[in-house]
Amino acid sequence: MPQTPNILALGEAMIEFNQSTRSKPNYLQGFGGDVSNFLIAAARQGASTGFVSAVGNDHFGQLLLDLWRTENVDTSTVRVDHDALTGVYFVSHGENGHRFDYLRAGSAASRYAPSHLPLDPIAAAKVVHLSGISLAIGVNACDAALAAIDHTRKHGVKISFDTNLRLKLWPLARARAVMLEALHQTDICLPSWDDVTLLTGQEDKDAIVDALLALGPKVVALKLGKEGAYVATPEERRVVPGRVVNAVDTTGAGDCFGGAFIARLVAGDDPFTAARYANAAASLSTQGYGAVAPIPDKATVESALKE
Repeated sequence: MPQTPNILALGEAMIEFNQSTRSKPNYLQGFGGDVSNFLIAAARQGASTGFVSAVGNDHFGQLLLDLWRTENVDTSTVRVDHDALTGVYFVSHGENGHRFDYLRAGSAASRYAPSHLPLDPIAAAKVVHLSGISLAIGVNACDAALAAIDHTRKHGVKISFDTNLRLKLWPLARARAVMLEALHQTDICLPSWDDVTLLTGQEDKDAIVDALLALGPKVVALKLGKEGAYVATPEERRVVPGRVVNAVDTTGAGDCFGGAFIARLVAGDDPFTAARYANAAASLSTQGYGAVAPIPDKATVESALKE
């Protein structure tokens, strides 16, 4: 009987079409989705991972299933929806930077409902990870995420939550209300600066950490980009400096940090040691293009840490 993954994540993955040049409408096919990036990052660090999600019964859904199997992400808890499509998005490049256009309304993952949850694997995991996007993609998906949080808490499994605020998906007032409810049930919070300043109304990192710890999390790792992370517990807090690199593409770096951080916590590291490792992994992930391909494996990160 296969072993239940230690780390499960719930959310949506999509197929990416990224414009290869500005002058010609050529698009390169890739993969996107914050929790998918998170799981692949954790798996490349040696963690046992699995995805709780849905894909369409289509070619794109099969591509995602093939990706996860190649990356050692368990797919036994991925539902194939025969009545919906797999979400896709396009990345265009212009003088004003990147433009993202999403075709995800009514996608298989957005229709994922509480009745679809794999209750036994969730109860047997060590960490269940969600994000603000997991809550925002649809009413059914939001209900499923909240039901997963409730089930997780009842069985003593830790909850990891990345704020990942996307105002194209929902208005700030609703996002704040739903995310704050989720944060009350969260053990490990992985916020980004731009997200959490909007959610909390604070601009000082200590005030932000105070507000988050007061909600209930026992570990907060506030991602500060190239500056590293501000890691806090109720007993201690400190900046864990980032690793200085010449970044070429920061896509998915925050997801890589989260996956590596949780993988190291599950392996037994304290939060500050885990953040040092995750900073190195995230910095290495900016050395190539795209969210998935440049994610480093454990050996590469450990080698970088020795330098």
